[in-house]
Amino acid sequence: MTSLRHDFLALAGSVPDLLRDPAVAAAWPGPSALAEFTVGGLAGHLAYQVLSIPPALAEPVPPEPTVSLLGHYERVEWIGAGLDDEISVRIRRGGENAAADGAEALADQVEAAVTELTGTLAPAENRPVRIPLWGPWSLLLDDFLTTRMMEIAVHGDDLAVSAGIAPPQLAPGAVETVVDLLSRLAVRRHGPTAVLRALSRAERAPRTIAAF
Repeated sequence: MTSLRHDFLALAGSVPDLLRDPAVAAAWPGPSALAEFTVGGLAGHLAYQVLSIPPALAEPVPPEPTVSLLGHYERVEWIGAGLDDEISVRIRRGGENAAADGAEALADQVEAAVTELTGTLAPAENRPVRIPLWGPWSLLLDDFLTTRMMEIAVHGDDLAVSAGIAPPQLAPGAVETVVDLLSRLAVRRHGPTAVLRALSRAERAPRTIAAF
């Protein structure tokens, strides 16, 4: 198994433990750290990053064009979307639907998906895959897993903050993959000078270099 897939499985495997934290269940119906998301809805969105993968692998190779990792982020509708835009509402609704049966049931679903993926990812070809929320394009499997790792890391922290608990610890390989992707997206959005200054010159750093 490649190191990327190993790191993905380790990161995905941390999600059930986070979902089972009593503080998450206690905060479930309340507001989260993300605007318009309940804690449960955010947890459902986090879980979806794992739950979406087995169905994607079970589908035939999609016929549409396969784009690069950064090319994917040039196409997604949610970057720059407002809270009331259709894509944002659809994402929140999907999270709430996934969370409808509560934290324990959601944790069990994610755990089962991780167990399945432990057996299927190792031999899987690095072939094109897609999920229904996207437009008419695909990503190679390893690029797809990279996008899911970023989502799990970011939303795992969001959920921990929402519940007032410590964020999950990330393996070094996962940190490198996620930070590399976020850095590249930040350069795409703000330009190299802004990112270099933010990382090396506090006195000249821009107010933000958020990737999205």
